[in-house]
Amino acid sequence: MHRFLKTTLAAAAVCLTLASAASAGSKLQEILDAGTIRIGVSLGGEPIGFRDDKNNPVGYDVDVATMLAEKLGVKPEFTDVSGDARVSMLVANQLDLVVANTSATLARAKAVSFSIPYNRAGLRIIVQADAGITTLEGLAGKKVVVGRGTTGETFLKSAVPTAELVYTDNFSPDGVLLLKQKRVDAGIEDSSMLDYLATKDPSLVTLPGLYSNDPIGIAIAQGDPDFQRWVDMFVSDYIQSGAYQANYKKWWGEKANPPTLTPLW
Repeated sequence: MHRFLKTTLAAAAVCLTLASAASAGSKLQEILDAGTIRIGVSLGGEPIGFRDDKNNPVGYDVDVATMLAEKLGVKPEFTDVSGDARVSMLVANQLDLVVANTSATLARAKAVSFSIPYNRAGLRIIVQADAGITTLEGLAGKKVVVGRGTTGETFLKSAVPTAELVYTDNFSPDGVLLLKQKRVDAGIEDSSMLDYLATKDPSLVTLPGLYSNDPIGIAIAQGDPDFQRWVDMFVSDYIQSGAYQANYKKWWGEKANPPTLTPLW
């Protein structure tokens, strides 16, 4: 009963905040007037975001973004973004918000604002099963595919400066293809993506351990506290209502253990 009450109150608060912020001339009013919300999603890899056989955007993040648009009562307009474009397009007001597997880092927070986490992930390394690489240090002198402008790039440059970085703007399909064709020895990306990939391809294995524990937040432009409050309340409702658990297990399997998230409201 207690959980039901908290969830009901959180949902009601989302609606009340929507009404008050919209009337105050927040970004919310622009979105409501337009009837659409421009959302950046990263379609660079399963299960976070990709395209189905009909070329439609699907995945964990796409589901979160769709739920957010439904709560607003508007139509989502998706744009595929990755790497540095996630931030630059938001700052340039080409997007209303970004749900694109974006780690909420101090560096990025200088340019954009972040919601409370709607997911968590850590950097993991995936290698060719027959490459004989068993440690982080084993990447020295090896070709490692990495997303340009990602936290993985920053980490690897510091941790293994002698690794030969092979850049891609979209880890999937481009980085995944390089791995499958054995044109690189290893790759570094979010554990959520690489754990999924390793279950699908026996020629690839992930190394044990995570090299970060990153909060994944919804990014919005700075300077709009009303809009950020509404987004925070949406994420709180997403967590408390059970939608988070259901969505995570939809994409990673019923036996998956979703990372623990803490609602703010």
